[in-house]
Amino acid sequence: MVVPAYFVGTFPSAVMVARSKGIDITKVGSGNPGASNVSRTLGRKYGVAVFALDALKGVIPAVVGMVLAGDKVAYAMIAASVLGHMFPVTRHFQGGKGVATMAGAMFVMQPVISAILGVVWFVVLKASKKSSVASIALIIGLPVLAVVFDVPRWEIVTMIAINALLLLRHAGNIKRLLQGTELSASRSK
Repeated sequence: MVVPAYFVGTFPSAVMVARSKGIDITKVGSGNPGASNVSRTLGRKYGVAVFALDALKGVIPAVVGMVLAGDKVAYAMIAASVLGHMFPVTRHFQGGKGVATMAGAMFVMQPVISAILGVVWFVVLKASKKSSVASIALIIGLPVLAVVFDVPRWEIVTMIAINALLLLRHAGNIKRLLQGTELSASRSK
């Protein structure tokens, strides 16, 4: 079940959406094949479409895992899908940052926490004008809220492990934020 979940994660949402408009998303903007770069390059509606498709890559393994084998297998499948998104074998291990995929999975596994984090993401994005800052707030906020909501310890540890990978994928963003050179969130369209 983990191997198919990995390949669900490799589905190249951003690449396909951008290609439909004649653009190689890996060669424009930040070069990251994710919703933020698509939004900055093509406009918000395309970024939202990529976010939704990437979130589905987390929703599908979470639902299948829960239904067929329970929460622990669901988290293993989520981790595999996030890894597939970040390191797709189909694209020489050059993928996105995994935030939308993890957000979709957490919407299934922890809907109340996800709803709160959705508000946090929106507020941080509006205040900072930087999607990377909003994403980092989600990455840090998930395990914190999981502790507050008394989520089982094994689940919190799993969230921390997956989110540590997401945070590592944001190392470049963190460096640019510290240097004051990080790109703004999006253009409207």
